[in-house]
Amino acid sequence: MNKAAFRGFFLVVLAGAIVFRTAGLGLRPMHHDEANQAVKFGALLEKGEYRYDKDDHHGPSLYYLTLPLAKAAGRHTLASLDETVLRLVPALFGAATLLILLLFLKSASAGAVLASGILLAVSPAAVYYSRFYIQETILVFFIAAFLASVWRYVLNPTWGWAAAAGLCAGMMYATKETSVIAFGAVAAGLVVTLVSGRKDGEARGEHGGFKAWHLLLALGAALGVAGLLLTSFFSHPEGVLESLLSFRIYITRGSEAGWHGHPWHYYLKMLAFSRSGASAPVWSEAVILFLALIGGIAAFGRGRADGPGPSFPRFVLFYTVFSTAVYSLLPYKTPWNLLPFHLGIILLAGMGSARVFLALRSNALRAAALTVIAAGVIHLGVQAYRANFRDFADPRNPYVYAQTGTDFLRLIKRVDDLAAVHPDHKEMLIEVVAGPYETWPLPWYLRSFAKVGYWQDADQAEIPKVAAVVISSMDQEEKLQGRLGEGFHSEYYGLRPEVVLALHVRNDLWERYMTEKAGH
Repeated sequence: MNKAAFRGFFLVVLAGAIVFRTAGLGLRPMHHDEANQAVKFGALLEKGEYRYDKDDHHGPSLYYLTLPLAKAAGRHTLASLDETVLRLVPALFGAATLLILLLFLKSASAGAVLASGILLAVSPAAVYYSRFYIQETILVFFIAAFLASVWRYVLNPTWGWAAAAGLCAGMMYATKETSVIAFGAVAAGLVVTLVSGRKDGEARGEHGGFKAWHLLLALGAALGVAGLLLTSFFSHPEGVLESLLSFRIYITRGSEAGWHGHPWHYYLKMLAFSRSGASAPVWSEAVILFLALIGGIAAFGRGRADGPGPSFPRFVLFYTVFSTAVYSLLPYKTPWNLLPFHLGIILLAGMGSARVFLALRSNALRAAALTVIAAGVIHLGVQAYRANFRDFADPRNPYVYAQTGTDFLRLIKRVDDLAAVHPDHKEMLIEVVAGPYETWPLPWYLRSFAKVGYWQDADQAEIPKVAAVVISSMDQEEKLQGRLGEGFHSEYYGLRPEVVLALHVRNDLWERYMTEKAGH
């Protein structure tokens, strides 16, 4: 493939990745994790305040990277934000990860890089979580950049690549605490690759060995950028220490997984094959797994076409194996946590695709292989479309996890319609009585209302007679009914699978609403 053809194909793939990730970002209801992050960002947007929270929310990079985009869009308050503005940040980083793949051209063929880009562009998992306002996609972007910087340093040990690796490492840590898994996997993968390379008589690099001051430079860059963000630009110095203390919390959470506990094969099964019933559609990224297997096996073959120096395919393979093992062995699992090692799987799959074409000598066989791989890519694209534009909240979609249902949006619309006929409009009093799990994402959807009170227990809640609307979880329903008496009309809406919220509307407001509705 000549350079012009590669550039043309790559630009088309990049454009497709951008469209897949940015179109219709407001379709899916806000997940409770997204809403939690959004409200946290709202404090930074409105007051310029950020404090690292060792118990939740993860690192600050998501919020600080959202800030310039939100301001450029003319949004200066939480109420003025919408799903599109927030989700555009991870969506753009998800698409930009394809650009990072270009840094691997020194060690992988143009065909391998292009194939990796195509698979990353249409992977249902990669696309779906690129449209989530959470940290994972940004973490993957910086992991890809870290992998590239480390490997370019191995081939050409210069201070520039050392500094780049340090900056990426700092951003990884400032994004999410689980970045330490990637650090460990990269370090282990690099050591095993270099040791196995020496046994095979491979060169360690083209321009000399590692330099101690380069390591210090990388470490300084990492600590500098992470410290800058974690301390809120030095306004909260405790942030660095609190980030270290957070590991005790996350280690406990990881070992005592609760209802997030899943078997070791949870991620691999999700990628390989998923179907929730005989009439349900099949979901599978098996084509990526199969090509990655070929790429992994070929990493130990002779006559590689992956450039000079130590084996880049082996480095990717070892990183992927180590990171997959750690994430799989941790009891605590949420589906978006597969992204860091799924990146490695996709890189291996791209190299596996290129290896297939190198191994086949006749044009007829290559055409047949291209047809099969293209069919697999189309199948991935169809699934990505289905996951993000049709079944985005369907529990049968394996990438859906404790997702807010569309019925919840009916509750929000009802509250908005009630506010339209209330004399105080958006200043009417709303009371929410529910535990944290049932409360979110209400704070996001009620962000434009001036008077909203939150209680976890009905016995402690203050329900004045002027409360226009009371929203409660079902476990608080019996306690509330005794206090509300006959003065409220009640309706019920699904929040997420097997979770229901009750909406209690004061009778006079309900009658006014019904009268207005009948008049129209």
